[in-house]
Amino acid sequence: MAKLVSKTYGEALFEIAIEENKLDEFLEEASLVLKLISENPDFSKLMNHPRIDMEEKVRVVENVFGDKLSKEITGLMRLIVQKDRYSEVEDILTWFVKQVKQEKGIGEALVTSAAELSDQQKKQIEDRLLATTGYKQMEMKYTVDESLIGGLMIRIGDRVVDSSIKSRLSDMKKELMKIQLAQ
Repeated sequence: MAKLVSKTYGEALFEIAIEENKLDEFLEEASLVLKLISENPDFSKLMNHPRIDMEEKVRVVENVFGDKLSKEITGLMRLIVQKDRYSEVEDILTWFVKQVKQEKGIGEALVTSAAELSDQQKKQIEDRLLATTGYKQMEMKYTVDESLIGGLMIRIGDRVVDSSIKSRLSDMKKELMKIQLAQ
């Protein structure tokens, strides 16, 4: 059910963004709201509190977002509160952000390495991903996990490319376990 709600609201916002040629503006604002929500868990507690009436929650939305965001995003936030769907606001905005990035050809990659990568290595990885994925632009996030021993693990959406030494050793171990020793 939550996926249907997030898609319905997110799709409506996406269509308005296309019609009004405001993809970039709405993307920036939706990302800003998502950041605010993740950095301020008390805000979500307030907006989901059952003893605070809807009118008060709508006033909070208008006070917090009214003069900082477009009338469309503020209106969406107001509608979400009025329909008692605030608990799904993150899913709605995340769906919208993903759609906009897909429309604009922006991919997101999480690169995990065993050691810190140099700027040159990061640039080479990004260039290689752009060449092989068909994206026009990549948003790169880098993390370090020393347990990989060496190599990289790259995640783009639900696809994972794991060339780490840790995974290769694990694969070798599995293969060796299959071998039956003759007596």
